[in-house]
Amino acid sequence: MSTSAETSTTGADGTVDLTDPELMADPFGGYARLREQAPLVRGSFLGAASPIWLVTRYDDVKTVLSDPRFVNDPANVPGMDVQNLREKQLKARGIPEEYARYVLNSVLDADGADHLRLRKLVSRTFTARRVSELRPRVEQITEDLLDRLAATAQDGVVDLIEHFAYPLPITVICELVGIPEEDRPQWRRWGKALTTLESDGFGTVLREMVTHIGELIGRRRAAPGDDLLSGLIRTHDEDGDRLSDSEMVTMVLTLVLAGHETTAHLIGNGTAALLTHPDQLALLRGDPELMPRAVHELMRWCGPVQGTRMRYAAEDLDIGGMRVRRGEAVMAMIVGANYDPRRFDAPERLDITRQPDGHRENHVGFGYGLHYCLGAALARQEGEVAFEALLRRFPDLSLAVKPEDLEHQLMPASWRLARLPLRL
Repeated sequence: MSTSAETSTTGADGTVDLTDPELMADPFGGYARLREQAPLVRGSFLGAASPIWLVTRYDDVKTVLSDPRFVNDPANVPGMDVQNLREKQLKARGIPEEYARYVLNSVLDADGADHLRLRKLVSRTFTARRVSELRPRVEQITEDLLDRLAATAQDGVVDLIEHFAYPLPITVICELVGIPEEDRPQWRRWGKALTTLESDGFGTVLREMVTHIGELIGRRRAAPGDDLLSGLIRTHDEDGDRLSDSEMVTMVLTLVLAGHETTAHLIGNGTAALLTHPDQLALLRGDPELMPRAVHELMRWCGPVQGTRMRYAAEDLDIGGMRVRRGEAVMAMIVGANYDPRRFDAPERLDITRQPDGHRENHVGFGYGLHYCLGAALARQEGEVAFEALLRRFPDLSLAVKPEDLEHQLMPASWRLARLPLRL
């Protein structure tokens, strides 16, 4: 990162602005510099009343993500009335409390027994065995999309994000959950609106989604199918204490949004990375057996999720030799951990031959601990299938613009392309 960027990222009081445009444009260099300054640095994020702690080193990030003394729900901090920063952000966007609860009370926000209860209801759908059984269908969806890809070209250029990277995972997760095909384009529009900082219609979009899911639950209750939503309805109707109506709406909302946004940008980011690293691309083309390791490395090197949800310290504790007080908010910076030279040799180098440790990856692109990404196995599989088919079908695939001209969506703690223009 340039000297000017370094200066603008940190304010006069030493606090890092996560929405600083230059930090969002180069999070890899920016957070690497912050990581070497101190184990923890102070940051400001979307109107938080007080600074939050940014944790950037690999071992410290894993500690924050696995230590039960860090809670996702600030209401679980004992003896304190801790401000829920995400709730404040939603209020700033004009979201009524009656709809905000569908975003704030998900499996991603729950702690302890409540988190385990919600996670157990859907975890069987995402086991390695169940995901493996889905592979033929994922492959068929992929081939169908690639069959139509050339027809989307304008002046010989296709946008891979619009016509492949997004449609693949949203089709897969919608089929899995039970979202009808005719409703999927609307889900895509909703998803884009909810992940855009400048969206003025956030409240309207959320209200539309909640209403739509409620109607869908009614239709599935009347005519069950072989999908996750039908299973959740059966669980609810057989034992109403297991899953409330609002929890069911929240679960569908969470699974569909989380189940396609991250994977779409893994495919987009990964494709751009391979095309700008011809040695790695040639290596992968020459040895397709490297694909699982390549997907892990791409998730480490250019994963779309660069910072986690905020955690709150349930008691005074030390991280990296620095004191975090009870009630203080902490954000684990995935990008800092995945580029930490204390853990990875030459972390700035894309190397698809990096060997994950045992059966679990050594990066933290999918998180770590109890909140490890529920759909990680599915995301990895979709990445493997997408990259294999794309490279096989289009041996002359190339960028249609210079690498420096690729347009990114500038969002804090995120790395995603707005579009990926390619020549087939």
